[in-house]
Amino acid sequence: VLQKLGKADETKDEQFEQCVQNFNKQLTEGSKLQKDLRTYLASVKAMHEASKKLTECLQDIYEPEWPGRDDMNRIAENNDLLWTDYHQKLVDQALLTMDTYLGQFPDIKSRIAKRGRKLVDYDSARHHFESLQNAKKKDETKIAKPVSLLEKAAPQWCQGKIQAHLVAQTNLLRNQAEEELVKSQKVFEEMNVDLQEELPSLWNSRVGFYVNTFHSIAGLEENFHKEMSKLHQNLNDVMNTLETQEGKPSTNAFTVKAQPRMLRRGPPVPPPPKHTPSKDIKQENIIGLFDDNFVPEISVTTPSQ
Repeated sequence: VLQKLGKADETKDEQFEQCVQNFNKQLTEGSKLQKDLRTYLASVKAMHEASKKLTECLQDIYEPEWPGRDDMNRIAENNDLLWTDYHQKLVDQALLTMDTYLGQFPDIKSRIAKRGRKLVDYDSARHHFESLQNAKKKDETKIAKPVSLLEKAAPQWCQGKIQAHLVAQTNLLRNQAEEELVKSQKVFEEMNVDLQEELPSLWNSRVGFYVNTFHSIAGLEENFHKEMSKLHQNLNDVMNTLETQEGKPSTNAFTVKAQPRMLRRGPPVPPPPKHTPSKDIKQENIIGLFDDNFVPEISVTTPSQ
């Protein structure tokens, strides 16, 4: 209260305050990462269930006499195992590591708060001791007045003892204040030194933790999709076999029916004959073919012509 009212000074440590700001920022980022990772895991689990139901549906509609029935069952089983393994490895290598990383923050946060309280105790003890050391005259007057009255009422022989008692009492209070100051300072400094070492180390550890976490997630996801791709290729092969063996008769029937339709078309029409001009046509008549009023001179007396 005295610090808030400006009646007592407060110990400030800007370097430590910056460490506390970094700590709070690191805690906020880690908590968000943990939350998003749990959301991601929930999505993986939901996708696992959806994929499992889709595969089961395919098994139900896949007739027993169709080729590849056993392969289809193995694909369904491996599909379920892949999703289960992927989810479990994400939990072990990412989520549990995340929980361990964040598990150290509550204790440090509590110690930071306790350090703040011990700092207040230290400042209070220091202020109290300084007040006794630098007591103002008006405070001495308030104490001296009842002493004077007591001295007047007391016999002469005991007035010296009363004065000695007051001096001893004042010294005792000063000694007690000094002891309290030393004790509170020791407690505060021990906590302060530990946190001054731990907070920067914790702040620097965030980089390696983020790298390891996302490296694990990326590696697990890459391997999962690689194995799932192989499984999908096997499923594709089964579907191709089914299409070839079960769908072939209908394809042949369509081809046979199409051919008769092509054969029922009419015979091909021969190209029109080429007309060759007679050798006896005069040169000027050949040139005149391009005139609009051209009329060829043909003699009908000779059959050869």
